[in-house]
Amino acid sequence: MSAADILVVDDEPTICEMLYFMLGGEGYRVSQALNADQALDHLHRQVPDIVLVDWMMPGMSGIDLVRNIRANPVTHDLPVIMVTARTDEQQRVAGLSAGADDYVTKPFFRRELSARIKALLRRTKPHKGLEKITAGAMMLDPAEHRLEIGGQAVAVGPTEFQLLHFLAARPKQVFSRRRILDGVWGMNRFVEERTVDVCVRRLRQTLAPHGLREAVATVRGVGYCFRPPE
Repeated sequence: MSAADILVVDDEPTICEMLYFMLGGEGYRVSQALNADQALDHLHRQVPDIVLVDWMMPGMSGIDLVRNIRANPVTHDLPVIMVTARTDEQQRVAGLSAGADDYVTKPFFRRELSARIKALLRRTKPHKGLEKITAGAMMLDPAEHRLEIGGQAVAVGPTEFQLLHFLAARPKQVFSRRRILDGVWGMNRFVEERTVDVCVRRLRQTLAPHGLREAVATVRGVGYCFRPPE
């Protein structure tokens, strides 16, 4: 499953457990931290795709945790949603000014939180979204890690699948190798740019028997883009 990794940071175990089962039921991989120190320790070991942060916590507050995340080059661009009982506009502005990407107040509706997570992932990590993508006879289903062409399942490796989904989610847009590395492998990974060329070559070998080799196009001197089949 090409689902996103979510870190939930909240000092209330019941909230953590509720979000764990709610988001886990939607296909996300969920980790939990009961305070900012646990969250920072987790981020040191593994950077998730998105973080849900409670404002009011003992010790370091959620807003200070967000500032810490933004100050670290490794997590600077990590998507963050604040989930808190604070509802007044001044506090909302303070949270966003500290670096949060979005703000959800307690008690929240499950569908609203889910929609905000998906919207933020679409903007920051399009290959992690759960929506299917269709382009001509090709269909990608990231929730089931399935590629179909002409109604037939096509075997594809996990990295090649993520690369194809990343490009197909933004058709005709040209991405540099560095931007592709950040989007597919993650900004916290140290991978050489030529790795992108190797992955593109393998992906084209997969698509070639189905007449789609040129769907992943080279833009000389820039990088790669996805050209939807007619």
